[in-house]
Amino acid sequence: MTPSLGLYRAATGLLEPIAPALLAHRARQGKEDQARLAERLGRSERARPDGPLVWLHGASVGESLSILPLVERLRAERPEVTVLVTSGTTTSAALLAKRLPSGAIHQYAPVDAPGAARRFIARWKPDLAVFVESELWPNLLLEAKAAGTRLALVSAKLSDRSFARWSKRPDAARQLLSAFDLILAQDARAHQRFEALGGKVTGEADLKFGAGPLPVDEPELAKQRAIFAGKPVLLAASTHPGEDELVIAAYAEMAEDRPHLIIVPRHIERGPAIVDMARWRGLSVRLRSGGDPSGSILVADTLGELGLWYRLADLALICGSLLPNIGGHNPLEAARVSCPFVRGPHVENWRSVYDALAEVGIGGYADDTDLCDDLSGALANPDQLRIQAAKARAFVDVRDAEARAGLSRILELVPKIAS
Repeated sequence: MTPSLGLYRAATGLLEPIAPALLAHRARQGKEDQARLAERLGRSERARPDGPLVWLHGASVGESLSILPLVERLRAERPEVTVLVTSGTTTSAALLAKRLPSGAIHQYAPVDAPGAARRFIARWKPDLAVFVESELWPNLLLEAKAAGTRLALVSAKLSDRSFARWSKRPDAARQLLSAFDLILAQDARAHQRFEALGGKVTGEADLKFGAGPLPVDEPELAKQRAIFAGKPVLLAASTHPGEDELVIAAYAEMAEDRPHLIIVPRHIERGPAIVDMARWRGLSVRLRSGGDPSGSILVADTLGELGLWYRLADLALICGSLLPNIGGHNPLEAARVSCPFVRGPHVENWRSVYDALAEVGIGGYADDTDLCDDLSGALANPDQLRIQAAKARAFVDVRDAEARAGLSRILELVPKIAS
């Protein structure tokens, strides 16, 4: 073990006795789950199921979202394998509680101290551990490797600060990176950085990519195209409280030949309240669940139809991005079906994807303070929207193929049960 890693293990070992008090203090601040603090110390009330177990770790919301396609593919292709997902924040835990498929287990990640790491590995005995993005926790990695766990680092990236820090400890970086059986970099820049630190990078794959297009009922799509014919269709996708008001206000300001508007609330039970907002402004509005085909605004308060609305729209506003502390939603769902899209200023959960799109000249911006003009201006240039949509579709098709290949590489590391 390199001197710097030995010093790190010694220091974290000395600090470990005060970890319970620090975690309790964080819980009082709302930063930890009081009922599950034992998990942060490597303890759990859950029993480990028999058979192979794959452990996937993402630090917070963005990384947790990117894990979901791999979780779903593991559950579909290897149902005999238990999937354990860890994360480090209460927000990500709440998201995973809603989004993880049946059979997958969530636990909070243990703090990176020798005892907690040792207890966690001994408890779960993972056959394969998959870390996402920049999760290089020395104690967890070294304990897992010592226990015979195969290790993968995927969507791997390093910030400028992390790269500078590890560059000052090249021996430690080399030892940690050599523990991985598979490293897939998020992009070419990350590829170069990990190789400069001594990692053996075997490909590139960003796990935010790789999903298939959202499903659609083709006869229903044809029916809705007939209903919405004659005017452009503006879609506000996955709106949150506060965003509906902004979208409806912007729509009300548009000229009288305004487009059709479809609002898809993130939580469908809010549909009637959104209808009331629109009617208060004197706008013609209907609920999808109500069955009435009339009205210039449709509030789509039904589940599983976002693929229908993206295919119908001439422009989509990807919501969750107009207000802070939401983090934005997935623009790839629109790109995969050639739907032009714009987004608001707050896209922290999908920053890497929007940055990648921007690097190749894709993606529009709608300012929450000038939403009417931004949306109207975009809709006034349909040829430009179609060009942007085609570029986005081509870009995403390539990245999705790379990500699916990366997922296959990960699946190859999963142990098989002898027949």
